[in-house]
Amino acid sequence: MSLYLIGDLQGCNAPFQRLLQAIDFSPSRDTLYLLGDLVNRGPDSLGVLRSLAALGDAAQCLLGNHDLHLLALSEGVRKPGRKDTAQDVLLAPDGKALIDWLRHRAMAIQAHGWLMVHAGVLPQWSVVQTMALASEVEQVLRGPDIKTFLAAMYGNIPTQWHQGLQGADRLRVIVNALTRLRFCTNAGLMEFSSSEGPSGAPLNFLPWFGVPGRLSATTPIAFGHWSTLVTDTMGAGSLRHNTLPLDTGCVWGGCLTAARLGTVPGSFELTQVKCTPMLKPEVPG
Repeated sequence: MSLYLIGDLQGCNAPFQRLLQAIDFSPSRDTLYLLGDLVNRGPDSLGVLRSLAALGDAAQCLLGNHDLHLLALSEGVRKPGRKDTAQDVLLAPDGKALIDWLRHRAMAIQAHGWLMVHAGVLPQWSVVQTMALASEVEQVLRGPDIKTFLAAMYGNIPTQWHQGLQGADRLRVIVNALTRLRFCTNAGLMEFSSSEGPSGAPLNFLPWFGVPGRLSATTPIAFGHWSTLVTDTMGAGSLRHNTLPLDTGCVWGGCLTAARLGTVPGSFELTQVKCTPMLKPEVPG
């Protein structure tokens, strides 16, 4: 039995299938953990969702910002942007079933000694609190108030967590941290305008994983979302600050990466497949 962590697919089903072949994946034997942004920007979001749903419990998937955006499109609370490419899911005969499958995915996973999130964890959150807050969002996504939640999900404010937050503000901060976070201050003030690597950090901001005293620091964390880490100071082969970034820019012509977890806590080995650029080079979104 092998356990694999896989970075952002973003609708790139052909590289995903090649990666499964490269690792000799068997759904009866192995388990995949997909770190979110399953859909959008790439050419075959429908194929990705069909492939993952067909794998059942062998594919454990997180929700990323693009996946939540697709849910918002499905509820009619947002209109497709010019870069969106996931509308094929909404038009498919099995689209409704796939959307229902998507809304039942996780916001965070703790398994095999790892914490898995799409983007980041605020420095004031322990692993236990992160899982509890992720569960708050999951319950709303799976309940009758999903449309109201998705309509209020977008926006950058509040920019900082505090326990007294309630309602839409509370859920928005949780979603922004788990699916959009790159930089924050020591006090957990989030910044969303920059998607550069750590060398391009805005003044007084740090990569979330580099904040001194981060309460989740003793648990290895795998995450996606931040493909410019690969071309900056922190590649996918690194475990720095006890975190493993696995968005290696497949949709931008980089690689799609799987990390096979070792028997020693925090250990892994990588398998990568090279990808054809699906988009013109620019700052990823």
